[in-house]
Amino acid sequence: MIEQSAAPHPQGIRIEDGADADIAEIAGIYGYWVRTGLASFELQPPTSQEMRVRRESVLRAGFPYLAARSAQNRVIGFAYCNLYRTRPAYRYACEDSIYVAPDAVGLGVGSALLRALIERCESLGYRLMIAVIGDSANHASIRLHLKLGFERAGLLPAVGWKHSRWVDSVLMSRPLGEGGRSAPAT
Repeated sequence: MIEQSAAPHPQGIRIEDGADADIAEIAGIYGYWVRTGLASFELQPPTSQEMRVRRESVLRAGFPYLAARSAQNRVIGFAYCNLYRTRPAYRYACEDSIYVAPDAVGLGVGSALLRALIERCESLGYRLMIAVIGDSANHASIRLHLKLGFERAGLLPAVGWKHSRWVDSVLMSRPLGEGGRSAPAT
C-alpha cells in the first residue's frame, strides 16, 4: 500500500512508501553519495539487489521506507528508519537515514522525507530518533536535523577513514511523542 504524506509540497514533491520498483533509482542515489560523499561510511556502492535486501529488512522490522518523487514521477530521494541498536532496551529508539538525489539538493526533499519519518515513527510508538551524520562538515544534514527539532548529542571524532581523510560522526537526537517523559505503552 502506498501512503502519501498529507501536505502537498510546493515543488510538487510527493512522499510515498518506497516500492520494489524504486530500487534502481534508490541504488543510484545512494551509490552517488557512497562514491562522492562522506554521509555513508561504505566504500563501494551496493548493488540494486543488496539495496532490495536492505529495504526488505527495514520493512520486516516494521519501519518506514519512503521515497520522494518529483512532479515528473522520478525518485529524487529516499529515507528510512531502523533500530538504533538491536539490544531489547533500545527498542523505542530508531535511527534515520536520508539521501537526496544530487540534482534535487536544496529543494526541500530532505525536510519532507524527515518530517514524514518523524510522523510515521511517532505513530509506531518510538520515543527517540537518532541521527548519525557522517562528517562534522555536513552542514546541510546538521541544519536539516536542527530545523526539525534534533539537538546535538555528541561527536565521534575521526571514527572513519574515507577519501584519504579521517571523518567524524555527529550524533543528534530528537524526542518522539512523549519522549522520555513517560513510560512507553507495553
